[in-house]
Amino acid sequence: MEWPDVLHRIEAGEGDQTEFKRGFDLNDAGKTICAFANGDGGLLVMGVSDAGFIVGVGQNPETVQERLTSFLQSGCGRPVTADCGRHNTDEGWVHWVDVRRHQRGYEPFSVGGRFWVRRGRSSVAPSASELQELFNAFGLVLTEQQTIPSATAQDIDFDAFRSFMLAQGKQMEAEPQPDIESDLLNASVCGRLEGVLRPTLYGGMVFGRDSQRFPQTTSLFIQCVAYAGTDQASAVLSAGEGKGRLDEQVTRSVGWFRSLGRKETYRGLERTDNPSIPEDALREALVNAVIHRDYALTGSQVLFETFEDRIAITSPGTLPNHMTVDQARSGGAPRSRNEMMANAMVVRRLMERRGRGWLLMRHAMRAFNDTEPELVNDERGRFVRVTFRLKPKAA
Repeated sequence: MEWPDVLHRIEAGEGDQTEFKRGFDLNDAGKTICAFANGDGGLLVMGVSDAGFIVGVGQNPETVQERLTSFLQSGCGRPVTADCGRHNTDEGWVHWVDVRRHQRGYEPFSVGGRFWVRRGRSSVAPSASELQELFNAFGLVLTEQQTIPSATAQDIDFDAFRSFMLAQGKQMEAEPQPDIESDLLNASVCGRLEGVLRPTLYGGMVFGRDSQRFPQTTSLFIQCVAYAGTDQASAVLSAGEGKGRLDEQVTRSVGWFRSLGRKETYRGLERTDNPSIPEDALREALVNAVIHRDYALTGSQVLFETFEDRIAITSPGTLPNHMTVDQARSGGAPRSRNEMMANAMVVRRLMERRGRGWLLMRHAMRAFNDTEPELVNDERGRFVRVTFRLKPKAA
């Protein structure tokens, strides 16, 4: 960046990607450089007041440039790609560092073991949620189309992928056929990361051979717990894990639920086994939990809990795309955070027609025990919870 460009940015004032410093303090400048490197890049200008007036830097200009160059090489844990410059004005020397946007797939930048991010016009230590998002952006999967850095195309079950394509009506035997690599890329099952074909989050969770074997996906499963009482302080009767691909997570979790036993009723000498709640409603809630969860919130699982009086299914993240609780309950226009995952569950007939999920659960529970499923969207705690009551509340 040349001086006329820097002068234009000074005239425009500070912003998300522009910050001024009156003097040169490497500790202070280092935080801003780190924050820019962890974001979309930015311009740090030294020798300019917060109000945008040039005041100049008093230190030796050669020393300032040497210390900045050294910091860019070793001050943030790994080299920061940036251009340094200086210009002598009537008020004194102005120095600048133009930080580029860095490629993701590595650990975020830090100074002295601390991370820094941009929040408006300031460089700040990230909150817990900001730090989680920072790690997601650099080393962990964030969206269903983002690649899994530690996986390869060989981690895809090609037979499962082929079966899925056939279920969609694709003619796999017709000639000519594209090669498997093209099919994987065209279907967004894989993408390229630094020239290597690697599964996307969608590909790994829908067609993976061992979906939880990678650092980025190890927590992406359903945790199942049955309690003896009405809260989590009660004794644990049974615990299990619904792991594997998304469809396997759902079927295995339903299988675990069946293993808890069923309620026996008798008519004369004839015994009937009845489930605690309709499996159609339970399956729909579990499917919604795995396809709508926020996969940027790593380290947390979908939680499937049974209590003495209720069953609760909790999914990380809030309702997708600004949907409200009322809209979800009314069966309004479907909004998926993970569209391809949702489509995969529809193709495999594990999910009802889009937009009918809540209506199905409501109808099933009304017919079963005259209760209504409950929906909570906790924006502060960042979770969605569906609760099924095992019996009507006392009047």
